[in-house]
Amino acid sequence: MNKRFVLPFALLFSCISHADGFDYFAANRIMIRNGVQAVLMCNGLFTSGRTLEQVFSQELAYLSDPVGTVNGGEFLINHELKAVEVGGPASGQVARAAFREGIGCVVMAPDQVFSDIDSLPVLELPYLEGDPAVIPWPDGDVVKNRPLPDGIDPAALKAASDWAFERDSSEQVTISLIVLHKGEIIHERYADGVDMNTRTRTWSAAKSIASTLIGMLVDDDRLKLDAPLGIEWLPDVGNADDDSRKDITLRHVLNMSSGLYPVDSFGMEYATGSGLAYWAGASSVDGARSRAQIREPGTTWDYENYDTLLAVYAMKLALGGADAYAVFPRRALLDRIGMRNTLVSTDRFGDFIFSSQVYTNARDLARFGLLYQQGGRWHGEQLISEEWIAFERTPAPATAELGNMYGGQFWLVPDDRDDVPKTAYATAGNRGQFVIIVPSHDTVIVRRGLDYGKQGFDRWDLTREVLKAIEPGQSD
Repeated sequence: MNKRFVLPFALLFSCISHADGFDYFAANRIMIRNGVQAVLMCNGLFTSGRTLEQVFSQELAYLSDPVGTVNGGEFLINHELKAVEVGGPASGQVARAAFREGIGCVVMAPDQVFSDIDSLPVLELPYLEGDPAVIPWPDGDVVKNRPLPDGIDPAALKAASDWAFERDSSEQVTISLIVLHKGEIIHERYADGVDMNTRTRTWSAAKSIASTLIGMLVDDDRLKLDAPLGIEWLPDVGNADDDSRKDITLRHVLNMSSGLYPVDSFGMEYATGSGLAYWAGASSVDGARSRAQIREPGTTWDYENYDTLLAVYAMKLALGGADAYAVFPRRALLDRIGMRNTLVSTDRFGDFIFSSQVYTNARDLARFGLLYQQGGRWHGEQLISEEWIAFERTPAPATAELGNMYGGQFWLVPDDRDDVPKTAYATAGNRGQFVIIVPSHDTVIVRRGLDYGKQGFDRWDLTREVLKAIEPGQSD
């Protein structure tokens, strides 16, 4: 077996230990394994515009045992439909994914075929006007060639960049790095085969974008941070007042402290839970609402994709329906700060998988980080309140014994780190997706990766190395 095969992704391909020695979820693992490849191939080819060779060498490096090779195998690519099929008699169940305009690739149910593609959601919303090639940064992509500002050490900045790209571990694959200082790009670098337009998956960095949108509704008093979510839980117990889940609040789920059964943990990440929505066509909403409460809300921290998706579902309800919900991310945030390259994907029912499934490029994530570096303001307009940002940067109470490392869908500098400013905070996603905001240095750092295997790229180590080149500013 390929030595790159490590936990947790290895669980796609091998049985975990059970008391009776049998893996009852083996069929699920095969179904999800093929779905992972279908989604990664579909998005790699049709969302990111990469070649099949690049997809196999980098996107699919995440898989220890992909179906087929670049030369062929038990998969089918339909370029006309922009769809991918993976699997068959030799490799197990068939999984399919198809690109949809304005959304990216949507995974289909196991019993759906290519003739069902037209039933999948699309986002028919005009794209932001203007050509970014002639619009100055940050609204566009024109960046002036000028000397580094005072207080920036060019040799130290280059050394930090080399540190990010030239890794001791071959499993840490940096594909892009951007450093902003006082809103300007002072360093930008891409790996071979990648440029400023290349979209890749954000994985869980998407959670921070979701939190921003939810915060906008809280700012508008359309959602309440400490009010119950107000959703209908599954299964229906007949009397909602008898369901203890009715007391779970928006704060609880954004703090990853809902107290609900952690279906994405304990070796089940790619057998059940949110994996069925990500990779096998199940409803992300129904799965999120189907967990039992096993702890008092707010008392225990469990990193669960479904907690994020519960908050996103509450956002949908607050917006009043599917139509307003579908356009909200673009109209409320992405278009307003020039994130033209960003696609927010959905499940096949049209619900945003905002816990992971966003495709974007490094510059769009730099714009997102800049919004936070500017205290939620864009061209003088307050898009997200400082009060909401303060919530996102406040440690979740349940993380106190874990080092206070997580806030409201943002990661915080843990208590045991004293080599980076404590006020720094970051998005983080699988395979090394980071947007790091450092208020004390007026700095934003974006690192995109296609890491695999043990991964292990450390966002705070990167922060330390970059800040060696930048003198502290006057921001708090």
